Amino acid sequence: MTVARTGSIWGATMLRRRMLVSLEINNRDRAYDWFLGWMAHRASSGTASRAAPWIRSHELSVETMIERRANGSSSVFFQLVAGPGTHWFKYKGAWMQVKRERETRSMMGGQQPGMSVPWETVMLTTLSRDRALFPQLLAEARDLGMQGQEGKLVIHTAWGIEWRPFGKPRRKRPLQSVVLEPGMGEKIEQDIKAFLARRQWYADRGIPYRRGYLLHGPPGSGKTSFIQALAGSLSYDICLLNLSERGLADDKLNHLLSNAPERSFVLIEDVDAAFNKRIQTSADGYQSSVTFSGFLNALDGVASGEERIIFMTTNHVEQLDPALIRPGRVDFSALIDNASPLQARTLFQRFYGEGSNVELNPDELDVLAQNLEDIVEEKLGREQRVSMAALQGHFIRNQPKDAVASSLDLFTGILKKEP
Repeated sequence: MTVARTGSIWGATMLRRRMLVSLEINNRDRAYDWFLGWMAHRASSGTASRAAPWIRSHELSVETMIERRANGSSSVFFQLVAGPGTHWFKYKGAWMQVKRERETRSMMGGQQPGMSVPWETVMLTTLSRDRALFPQLLAEARDLGMQGQEGKLVIHTAWGIEWRPFGKPRRKRPLQSVVLEPGMGEKIEQDIKAFLARRQWYADRGIPYRRGYLLHGPPGSGKTSFIQALAGSLSYDICLLNLSERGLADDKLNHLLSNAPERSFVLIEDVDAAFNKRIQTSADGYQSSVTFSGFLNALDGVASGEERIIFMTTNHVEQLDPALIRPGRVDFSALIDNASPLQARTLFQRFYGEGSNVELNPDELDVLAQNLEDIVEEKLGREQRVSMAALQGHFIRNQPKDAVASSLDLFTGILKKEP
């Protein structure tokens, strides 16, 4: 009886191993959320509701999603996904068993500092002859999960030592919507495209394949806006890195820069605030854990990564240490200054030109644009400047004629030319 019992267990194990195939997905893998979203989509689309009652999922979990709009309002949606337990579904004629298991004793870092989430896995089991359906299912789940990111810009932020998407994907901003000095935007775009096309050239000469950009100028001149528009134009994402974040140390910084997502810009804003004459302070009084030497080594040290594009912005380039902006760490530096007369004219024409629903004929529009250009040029001669952000806000609030007539108020108090 013992031999028969052992033999039956062994035979059942071998038969199961021979006839069935299983696929495990853990919650550290991106396919985990894609697959759960795919199952939820099947349920909401009616595919699961037409199935027999005995195979419908009765063990569910809820995922709460908050959609924030540009005007400040928000909406909350609830999505029911397969909870821990056993589920069944039919995919392209093949029955599949899904087991979602949660291990509460094994915790992993969550999306917020100091927060841990349980270790979870999803196990898909089907007949061995249907194993070719796994890649098709995962590809379908991936396409569904990435559908909301098509044609949009994804912002990543650092959570511990990982990059994770922050908020919902944003609509790409047209590159021509950011008005810079004539030729400046095209010059930066051409430099990046030339860098991306010379991967083998860098490898043949043993030069690290990375590029650093520094955009400097007064606040509101369009530095960050241009980087966002440029990323959208090249179908790149943005990884936003805050050097003053509590808990960020040299080793974590090096790991983040070496493991940035593919096709993404690493954006470090206001770099002068993090390392102002090598004094490390933060706005809330906590001292930064990132050292200046550690930051330099992460940019181009022995352990620094390759295939990386870094953008840094600053309002005070004169306060940056020369070691930070030397070639190899900053390969391209550009001044994004306050509004010039031509920039003001171009921005005015784009606000009130064709498609703006403003009742102005082209001749009237040209006259008003010329008047604004003359005003900015006159103030520029007196070393009075106005930012592009101030002009944009002014145009949003006013009609064309009022915008030009009251534009003199924008220069009040700006008596010294920005360095």
